[in-house]
Amino acid sequence: MVRRSRLAAVVSATATGAAALTLLGTVPTSAVVAPPLSDARVVAHYTFNNEIQQTPENIVVEPDGTADMTFSLSRQVVHVTDRGTSYAVRATLPDVAEPHTPILGQAAVMGIARAGDGTLYVNYATGTSETGIWRIRPGHLPVQIAQLPNPANALPNGLALDEKHHALYVADTVGAVVWRVPQAGGTPRVWASGAALRPSPDASLPAGPNGLRVHNGAVWVSNTTRGTLLRIPALRDGSAGKIQTRATGLDWIDDFSFTGAGDTVLAALVAGNDTRTPPNGDTGRVVLVYPNGGHKTVLTHQDGLNSPSSVAVSRRGPLGKTVYVLSAAYFSSPPDPNLLRARLND
Repeated sequence: MVRRSRLAAVVSATATGAAALTLLGTVPTSAVVAPPLSDARVVAHYTFNNEIQQTPENIVVEPDGTADMTFSLSRQVVHVTDRGTSYAVRATLPDVAEPHTPILGQAAVMGIARAGDGTLYVNYATGTSETGIWRIRPGHLPVQIAQLPNPANALPNGLALDEKHHALYVADTVGAVVWRVPQAGGTPRVWASGAALRPSPDASLPAGPNGLRVHNGAVWVSNTTRGTLLRIPALRDGSAGKIQTRATGLDWIDDFSFTGAGDTVLAALVAGNDTRTPPNGDTGRVVLVYPNGGHKTVLTHQDGLNSPSSVAVSRRGPLGKTVYVLSAAYFSSPPDPNLLRARLND
């Protein structure tokens, strides 16, 4: 999430790249990564220049250990191998003539979720009627299945699928709510709202709900400018229970992922250490958040992070239980959008 002026500054600071992807087969394993992670290395760099804006935003793991991710500003959904070193474009969301997406200023593909049959769902933010959830079935073009109301004041970000209850959940970063949408598509309904989901009142950007996961009978949401991780129970009738704050002090938290069946989380802190002022070039970090709310840093810029935006955990990756971290490089100059891979030892 970044203002148009900041994006322009990043682009102007970046030399035009000839290749859209650089492989790193010889990069040494990091010595900075902290337990329970090990063997951290950047396995692919992407391109951000005047022609190509490959900002890896969100990622979902396939059953075979491969993954699908969104290049937000290039409007692409791509499939990456289990080692992350190559990718193929699955879909490109349609161009919008005059996008006016809040905060971003341009069209962007954000969160991604996957159904058991391989169908992908993504959030598309444009500030126009195209804002909402789009479905991507294998071999088919993307189709919009839900349109968020008041798109000029909506930034659909994190996305999760509860396939058991046939429901999609959307974190609206600017609208400051969690939307619920039938998996088949239809009219979005506000599922959760309240002070805990609103941006910090003294924040420089109106950024509230960001990452979102369905886990152990609840919807978990991060609030970027409040630096909080929230748990919202899903009640038997499908409504939202009382919002619970599970961790604080996670400044500029973006997306996150659970390490396993318990409530331990790996969270990407996209940039900065003070939500009252704009990000200042801090390249961010990944933290391990314990069930009691305590947390520690496990990855930093010394491991290759460059404004990390998303984390995913695979039980079938090339290292066994593997962690993938996307760095969208929104707040770094020069930007280095990349994909990092690490082993999770637990």
